Amino acid sequence: MIIPRILLTLLLAASVLFSPGQKSEDPVSVMFYNVENLFDTVDDPLIKDEEFLPKGARRWNQFRFNSKLCSLAKVFVSTGSFEPPGFIGLCEVENRYVLEQLVKEPALSRWNYKIIHKDSPDERGIDVAAIYRPDVFYPLTYRYFPPVPENEPVPRTREILYVMGVLSGADTVHLFVNHWPSRFGGLMETRGARQRAASRLAAEVDKLRQKFCEPLIIITGDFNDQPDDISLTGCLNATLVPGSDPDRLYNLSHLWLKSGKGTLKHQSQWNIFDQLIVSGSLLNNSRKLYSDPSDAVILDLPFLLQPDERYLGMKLFRTYEGFRYTGGYSDHLPVLLWVRKRE
Repeated sequence: MIIPRILLTLLLAASVLFSPGQKSEDPVSVMFYNVENLFDTVDDPLIKDEEFLPKGARRWNQFRFNSKLCSLAKVFVSTGSFEPPGFIGLCEVENRYVLEQLVKEPALSRWNYKIIHKDSPDERGIDVAAIYRPDVFYPLTYRYFPPVPENEPVPRTREILYVMGVLSGADTVHLFVNHWPSRFGGLMETRGARQRAASRLAAEVDKLRQKFCEPLIIITGDFNDQPDDISLTGCLNATLVPGSDPDRLYNLSHLWLKSGKGTLKHQSQWNIFDQLIVSGSLLNNSRKLYSDPSDAVILDLPFLLQPDERYLGMKLFRTYEGFRYTGGYSDHLPVLLWVRKRE
């Protein structure tokens, strides 16, 4: 059969467009996801992981672990792009092993994700980490620091991850991945811990500004506070109205408040604990890499949600509801920032 030339041309164009290895000028995405207790099934005597063991309170076993890995991989490849994120910040992962198993998932293995991880001093062993595609992101350096001002005693909690690297072969970016102290124990009683984390993060940002000229900064994570809470607006000094002053931070997540959206739900109330904060330099569209405020989105994919029969509307399809295994994804929604490359 002879294929008409115009049809052949269209077929060739489609093969280029849909080829998974094709490089393009499409935006690259940076994601953050609180994956809700990604534990293995082996007892670690150095941490409090007893709940997540085959004989523990949650009856965590190999089947449930494997199912969780498959579910997370599904999320990462469902961003609306032909390619998964170039950089993914994660929290609530137990150790490097669970990340090694995650990046081996069939849906992810073709992208050759690499791992950034360090065991934290957290009592439960839940860590902040990252995975990245080496064809999109080239790390230059990374380090962890505690979520308290320098010279204060180091608490037994997860640390803040800082990564510097080259994104899309275009420019250097500075990423901070956070999981600030929770509200467990009371909002007012724990507020000071989050404010100290914000103060330390602000100090680290100031160091970058002293060392680099108008650095491109992306701050993400689960802050356990809202965008307009004092820890973020005051201690971190993240402005709520988007602008492009390179010496300021802008919390793009504040725009979601008007839409009524959130990243986690408590009873009938949606909250925005998972956020995206950037330096004004990244909102300058004359730079090699840049974003628009509208490029920060909540990835509220339909399969991550289910009907909320008690409080109406929708709720998160979680791995557990209390101690009842439901086989869902997480108690948080992921957030995504599209970063564009100037031609």
